[in-house]
Amino acid sequence: MSSVRSSAGPLPMPGARAHGPSVPRRIGGALRAIAGALRRDRLGLFGAGWIVVFLLFALFAESIAPYGAQEFTTDDTGLIAKLQPPSLEHPLGTAALGQDVLSQIIYGSRSAVIVGFVSALLVAFVGTAVGLVSGYFRGRTDTVFMRAVDVAYSMPFEPAALLLAVVFGAGLEVMIVAMALLMWRAPARVIRAQVLSLSQRPYVKAARCAGASPGRIILRHILPTVLGMSLLYVPIAVGWAVAAEASLSFLGFGDPERVSWGGMLQLAFSSGEMRDAWWWTVPPGLAIVLLISSSFFVSRALEPLTNPQLRGHS
Repeated sequence: MSSVRSSAGPLPMPGARAHGPSVPRRIGGALRAIAGALRRDRLGLFGAGWIVVFLLFALFAESIAPYGAQEFTTDDTGLIAKLQPPSLEHPLGTAALGQDVLSQIIYGSRSAVIVGFVSALLVAFVGTAVGLVSGYFRGRTDTVFMRAVDVAYSMPFEPAALLLAVVFGAGLEVMIVAMALLMWRAPARVIRAQVLSLSQRPYVKAARCAGASPGRIILRHILPTVLGMSLLYVPIAVGWAVAAEASLSFLGFGDPERVSWGGMLQLAFSSGEMRDAWWWTVPPGLAIVLLISSSFFVSRALEPLTNPQLRGHS
């Protein structure tokens, strides 16, 4: 038996080879699983459809919107068509300075989509990175990161975001940074809990004994397993970010050079037309609710992928 072993070379250790498919293949598989989960859930498919609609609005606003974002429209007499109710020419009416509300809704989707999706990707990335490092290395590293998580949980979002806006100025970049700094805490804790368990699995111990570096073990053996949970936090974070962007814009800390749904509500409120010009306030409010609800429906449809116990009840 010993001669057979020596001629065939050393037996490969379970951790010496990749545990399952590579990260790109895992990403492809995760995307296919997401598409399948959405097809099985009507609300999830409804939410995904509306997210696609808002993405198209954001990408092709110039081609879709009938007027410019801040274009002053006029009526038949040549006067500014301010506060006009819905009509064939203006399906959602006009604002106080004659801007077409439908066009502003379409252009306003850009602010929501940029803040929502960029913030969500940053939150998922930072939270996953912190959870991987903290859960794998443990010890002082884990203590430092978890204390940072506790500090992030102790900071209420709106006051902290307002402070950043006052210091660095209002704008989408400040909103994105504020959300990335404060919202990574939830995925970090969840990913860390998974990594604490995964790092003690036999295939990880075998890879460690085979001489694999911590970076290779994390990227090759642990990350593909927690990738589904990381992707699940993207639609959840989109809803958080859209609500936060609308809140800050309503408070007057949005980007003054961009149309946003929260900014539309703020202008309607400050002009005193919040109740009378319902066509100016209802559409942006519905757009905010619809995008946040769509994000929730998508995350709800994807939850059984990471929690098998829910698959029979979804």
